[in-house]
Amino acid sequence: MISGARGKIRSFFGTGGKLRSFIGDISEAIKGSDKDFTEVKLSKAIILLSIPMVLEMVMESVFAVVDIWFVSKLGADAVATVGITESVNTIVYAIGAGLGLATTSLIARRTGQKRPEEASKIAFQAILVAAAVSVAIGIPGAIFASDILRLMGASDNIVTNLSGYTAIMLGSNIVIMLLFIINAVFRSSGDAAVAMKVLWIGNFINIVLDPCLIFGWGPFPEMGIKGAAIATTIGRGLAVIYQLVILFRGKKRIKLAARHLVVDFRIMKKLISISVGGIGQNLIATTSWIGLVRIISIFGSEVVAGYTIAIRIVLFVLLPSWGVSNASSTLVGQNLGAKKPERAEKAVWFTGRVNVVLLGLIGLILIAFPDFFIRLFIDDPAVIAYGASGLRIISYGFAAYGLGMVMVSSFNGAGDTTTPVKINFVAFWVIEIPLAYFLAISLNLEETGVFTAIVISETLMTLFAWLLFRRGKWKLNEV
Repeated sequence: MISGARGKIRSFFGTGGKLRSFIGDISEAIKGSDKDFTEVKLSKAIILLSIPMVLEMVMESVFAVVDIWFVSKLGADAVATVGITESVNTIVYAIGAGLGLATTSLIARRTGQKRPEEASKIAFQAILVAAAVSVAIGIPGAIFASDILRLMGASDNIVTNLSGYTAIMLGSNIVIMLLFIINAVFRSSGDAAVAMKVLWIGNFINIVLDPCLIFGWGPFPEMGIKGAAIATTIGRGLAVIYQLVILFRGKKRIKLAARHLVVDFRIMKKLISISVGGIGQNLIATTSWIGLVRIISIFGSEVVAGYTIAIRIVLFVLLPSWGVSNASSTLVGQNLGAKKPERAEKAVWFTGRVNVVLLGLIGLILIAFPDFFIRLFIDDPAVIAYGASGLRIISYGFAAYGLGMVMVSSFNGAGDTTTPVKINFVAFWVIEIPLAYFLAISLNLEETGVFTAIVISETLMTLFAWLLFRRGKWKLNEV
């Protein structure tokens, strides 16, 4: 038995062993791979897709945390402004994510069917739809920014003096929307490393510009919280330009040419049809966060600030897990396109186990040391106390969140965006919001009741998704 174990260790670490192969897979994943993910060994396919997607999400997480770290130096009202604006901007994220889900489903399926020309046509139509929607949101968002903040329960100081941040973020939402959609094109076709590099570039620019424009470093003007919005817009805008250059002049799986630059209402209709479910499930989920912020705002700016910082930290650790889930979604779509449903199911279970272990371990750390992480952003004792309480409670549900992400992504990858709508509606609007209000207001648990409601509803969402996934109807979906 001991000799057998030694043999396995030598096999893994020895010359030509599994360690060398694993390191090679990581290197290939970061550089970009041209492998056929419907044919290559499943464990290798998951590594090649998930590693760049995880690193992409890590950079997005770093951006979210660094951004709020700089803004926190401006005080609790500034942090609360970012939190309220983000809660409203989740509508933009929801629509972008919904369109991204439809784009992923269609392009992954066409990639699995070996139909790259059709995939390229879908990519351009997705860009057109995203641009049109973002303009419709951006114009009224910029004009009525103050009214939106007032409606969300913001203080008079925020509404009067800090609404410029909200106006810029809502008005420039086209860069967020296109970043979502074009990266979905890259990921679903199998070029996950490109999406990773795009986000790295955009967020690096934002991180560099943030302190310069907020505090007036060097030759830059001191713009306060507006500077944070401008830095974000410039970083993401340059990332979108880079995406378009790759699409039109690169040599990746999806390449746009003049023949693709036409309006195809047939493809648009299919995109919109699938994305309605994707948008619906995301709107249900994200508007529930708006509802939570509205309840929490009753207890003051310090509570909202603590909640905002805690959620940013939660996003920091959840977004890499979304990267793993996105890998699962791409594999489901491509393998269903290649008529390999059993392989698609194996990919889901494998990535689900990885996510449960990953988030379970991270959750234990956050439960043990929540104060430490909140103090990295602010030194206000009240904000630290509220933020640490929220971070600890929410972290109890991390292991369940990990599995739930993968289950929901599997439905979306198959083109079944309706099932997650039902799951999200029950979990977030039938359970979470009423429960949060009942615990916080009726039982007088205040913000603790809201945090507890989050854990309960997210855990139940995972249970619902697991039960429906095991029924297997998603394997029969056609797109």
